[in-house]
Amino acid sequence: MTPRILLVGMMGAGKTTTGRLLADRLGWRYRDSDADVEATTGLTVPELFTRDGEAAFRRAEAAVLADACADPSPSVVSVAGGAVLSAENRRLIAGSGIVVWLRARPGTLAARVGDGAGRPLLNGDPAGALVQLDIVRAPYYAEVADVIIDVDELTPAAVAQRIIDAMDATTDAGAAPDAASAPSKAE
Repeated sequence: MTPRILLVGMMGAGKTTTGRLLADRLGWRYRDSDADVEATTGLTVPELFTRDGEAAFRRAEAAVLADACADPSPSVVSVAGGAVLSAENRRLIAGSGIVVWLRARPGTLAARVGDGAGRPLLNGDPAGALVQLDIVRAPYYAEVADVIIDVDELTPAAVAQRIIDAMDATTDAGAAPDAASAPSKAE
């Protein structure tokens, strides 16, 4: 299998920033689902939501995820936060590389996304919306994650290093990281 790390988690968890740092450190290609959606549709995520609705965004999101997971280059993929809502996407994510859930408390997420500008699902009440989205999505993130990193008190550079450490543990053990080397799905 092509070496690939897929970062999952809520908006504001740091997938884009951490993903870029991680890809740079590893010398791998970087893919971002939201950026790929914008590149393929010619619309920003908010424009796509407004013009065609959430269902159109989810279709585009699934298509770019499939493309990123088929890419033969070693890569780090920042998966759109809601991609895990689809069972087919979850199967693809889980089977395409090491999946790292960047987990953050809703309060941390709310502080990071501010007023939610440019994030269609947060319009009106970002803090409240993030709590509700987290309730729905957290079980799906846990389902696909090989590694869970609580990012609330960590810098993106520290998160990237923890991912590298977890990968090293995986390579040394010849299998997915266990509880001694990185947080597990059971956490």
